[in-house]
Amino acid sequence: MKRIIFLMFVVFAWFVSTSRLHAQSIITFDAPGAGTGGGQPGGQGTLAFDISPGGTILGVYIDSSFVTHGFLRSPGGTFTTIDAPNAGSSAGQGTFAFSLNQAGAVAGYYLDASNVFHGFLRSPGGTFTTIDAPNAGTGLFQGTLAGNINPVGTIAGFYIDPSGVDHGFVRAPGGALTSFDAPGAGTGAGQGTITPFGTNINQAGEISGAYIDSSFVSHGFVRAPDGTITSFDARGAGTGLFQGTFMNSINPEGVVAGFYADSSLVNHGYVRTPDGTITTFDVTGAGTGAFQGTSPEGINPAGTITGQYIASNSFPFHGFVRTSGGAITTFDAPGAGPGGFQGTFPASNNPEGAITGYVIGLDNVSHGFLRTP
Repeated sequence: MKRIIFLMFVVFAWFVSTSRLHAQSIITFDAPGAGTGGGQPGGQGTLAFDISPGGTILGVYIDSSFVTHGFLRSPGGTFTTIDAPNAGSSAGQGTFAFSLNQAGAVAGYYLDASNVFHGFLRSPGGTFTTIDAPNAGTGLFQGTLAGNINPVGTIAGFYIDPSGVDHGFVRAPGGALTSFDAPGAGTGAGQGTITPFGTNINQAGEISGAYIDSSFVSHGFVRAPDGTITSFDARGAGTGLFQGTFMNSINPEGVVAGFYADSSLVNHGYVRTPDGTITTFDVTGAGTGAFQGTSPEGINPAGTITGQYIASNSFPFHGFVRTSGGAITTFDAPGAGPGGFQGTFPASNNPEGAITGYVIGLDNVSHGFLRTP
């Protein structure tokens, strides 16, 4: 009897493993020219940030001199390098590409030789347009950072003024730029209104973001196309320094995903529907110590969320997928390292359910990955 039970277990285990194999596949990739040096985790290598409905991947690679370059990877695996014309060529400088729309237009920013930020739009044909907000600072690590583009070509981002304060902006396809500040945003250096990079503007022109108040607490907001700003806080969000509610993505239906940091600096995921309902969640096994927990990154039209979590027994990062119904599946990309700040970092998921991001291995080098259903 025990032998029969054992054989049944083996068959069941084989079925489960085979089902998982067919349910999803993960490949890793490296952009030509990406550095292979170690040092700090993710210091060199390939980092993927966005994926289009057709499977084109956008990201950056950091070369052996620690200069950053954007890239596009076609569904067939062909790479195109993206370098803004006036991007700096010293360590830490270069071109940072973050958002891609269905037409193939790219939004991002570059850091010039004086370490000033400038936003850019790259057309599908490769033409660059520089974006500088009128009140952006021109000092060290000031300037304009574009990081989101929707299907019609509207761009969202933020700029840093001469006092070091952040302000949101939206740029119409024709080039008209409107700046905005969320009510309650702080006016000191390191405070203000931020639109994170990636998928934080949808086709309707709704923008998701966060603002940092005068106490350095973060609060979420959604900006409607008419400019109306609605702020919110996830239940359980801390009210201390560097705590609060953070936004990471908005889908075409206006559903947003992000995380909040509680009073113990533990991260928890949440999803907010257009009517204001907020549902919080934690990946099973996510840690409950400071800087551990669950951190959503992307949400697709179906409401499926992807992101990463840190387990309770260590600090490597692991990927997860959460369906709109709440079912969560975890995964690790091949070669993920087990050390601190190593592991799997999902960034974006497309309508077909493909996920892209990057993985950091034992060598502390970043490698892009693609997970397909």
